[in-house]
Amino acid sequence: MTIVNVGLGLPISDPDSLLDWARRAEAGPFTTLGLLDRIVYDNPEPLVTLAAIAGATSRIRVMTEVLVAPLRQTALLAKETATLDRLSGGRFTLGVGVGVREDDFRVAHVDYRSRGRVLDERMATLRRVWSGEPYGEDAGPIGPAPARRGGPEVLFGGFVPATAERVARWGDGFLGAMFSPDEMGRFFRTVETSWQSAGRPGRPRLVAQANAALGPEPVVQEARQAISAYYDFIDFTDKVVNGMLTTPEAIRQAVTAFTDVGADEVMLYCWSSDIEQIDRFADVVA
Repeated sequence: MTIVNVGLGLPISDPDSLLDWARRAEAGPFTTLGLLDRIVYDNPEPLVTLAAIAGATSRIRVMTEVLVAPLRQTALLAKETATLDRLSGGRFTLGVGVGVREDDFRVAHVDYRSRGRVLDERMATLRRVWSGEPYGEDAGPIGPAPARRGGPEVLFGGFVPATAERVARWGDGFLGAMFSPDEMGRFFRTVETSWQSAGRPGRPRLVAQANAALGPEPVVQEARQAISAYYDFIDFTDKVVNGMLTTPEAIRQAVTAFTDVGADEVMLYCWSSDIEQIDRFADVVA
């Protein structure tokens, strides 16, 4: 029997409710709570928020979904993530990506065109610091040591072959979003091929994300409006909005399809702040 792990992506519209979301989700069948990352947007900062959530829970994992690492100063990011991993008892997953919104890079004074190279440099340093090595020739180690030896679990998110190469070089797995199950399966195989070519033992962890909302029409409409606002910078916003899962059967089918193509976990990203959705999702996936 296949064990299906399902997590929830937390809504960003009501930060005051997120600890209640976390406690109720932990009482259910869910495995992970995720939180997205932006600067120029009305969302809570994910590392700060996940630290509070980790303190309010004891079992469920917490994950950035995904953190735009090029926007962060490397030494501070190393300390923040190691601290969160340590205080959560190793329950932290660092989902990480290059980012695609240019305004975030402008306010952080980071060159948008160099973000891929910057991410690679960040990851090389993070892995070294998490392992207890000195930060550099003129600076010593940066503590605390993470709970997980070598650093927290790292999943790379993205849509291009370079993402698979980063998983093989720096990561523990891949987090895919806005793919159909068939597309997700093909990219999963790309990630696995890169992993094997790099001589990595075992297999990468594979996570699929899908947008979802369950409830009366006002709940679904709130979620559609939130997704539309968040993705208004892309040319296929309507496709993303219309692809949201809004019925129990659609969610069951998606979870099954993603699991069938190799997903170790499926994250249902919630865009409505209605906390009653947790129990609705639990009834579907339990």
